[in-house]
Amino acid sequence: MKAEIRRVGADALAAKGRLGARKWLLARRASQLGILALFLLGPLAGIWIVKGNLAYSLTLDTLPLTDPYVLLQSLLAGHLPETLGIAGAAIVLLFYFLVGGRVYCAWVCPVNMVTDLAGWLRERLGIKGSAHIGRQARYWLLGMTLLLAAATGTIAWELINPVSMLHRGLIFGLGSAWAVVLAVFLFDLFVMRRGWCGHLCPVGAFYGLLGQWSPLRVSATRRAACNDCMDCFEVCPEPQVIRPALKGEANGIGPLIVSPSCTNCGRCIDVCAKDVFNFGLRFAGSGPTVPPVPADGQPLAGKG
Repeated sequence: MKAEIRRVGADALAAKGRLGARKWLLARRASQLGILALFLLGPLAGIWIVKGNLAYSLTLDTLPLTDPYVLLQSLLAGHLPETLGIAGAAIVLLFYFLVGGRVYCAWVCPVNMVTDLAGWLRERLGIKGSAHIGRQARYWLLGMTLLLAAATGTIAWELINPVSMLHRGLIFGLGSAWAVVLAVFLFDLFVMRRGWCGHLCPVGAFYGLLGQWSPLRVSATRRAACNDCMDCFEVCPEPQVIRPALKGEANGIGPLIVSPSCTNCGRCIDVCAKDVFNFGLRFAGSGPTVPPVPADGQPLAGKG
């Protein structure tokens, strides 16, 4: 008889319930859609809480926020931003330094919803196989966008940046903007699993560098309880960051995920039925690897 295929996260769903097994995913969607709604309220409904876009915005006519990646391109292109723009970039730099640069990818970027949809659909359709592009490619693309700005004297990347194109498409309607977003979706669906966000996007590469030493991290605090179900590896957009923290105890590696590639999306926390992962702080140290204790008071045995 053919073995039944187990869905990723099924154990967590049974142990935690629908809400418990999706709480961080739902929080991310609320954040992404909420931020997008704030930007769209002005042009679509005339309610100007936030003016601008993700490159530069002014909230309540007071708080400036500037994308430091766009600011860097502007400087290389030979354009000196206004003081308000520089102040906005400083605020954003401080925020993403504290919470982890690639939090932008998981909690703010609207294109993440497009690529997550492609990944979900790819799994449901059973699409196997994937092109191979090294994750270092995104850093090469990041360098190319900066060189392009310096060579052309323009912020050329923003003309084809899927994030900017999606924002323009939602405001101004159909056009070339949707073609770019559709191309990203089809690439992730048919060509390469997690291809755009995980291997190519220079925006994610920039914010990863920005969060190199950020204090907020995911930690495999209860890694002794791991039962090797591999669900965390399946849902993680950057699965290579998990293994050192989860399986490195024998080599003296702490349970903290220190890689700047981690997006702090919390999906590993959601899908783990054993509650191996949680959010922690870098300066708190690696912390004890304490297994969960069930009702009978005896620690659960697990693989390190």
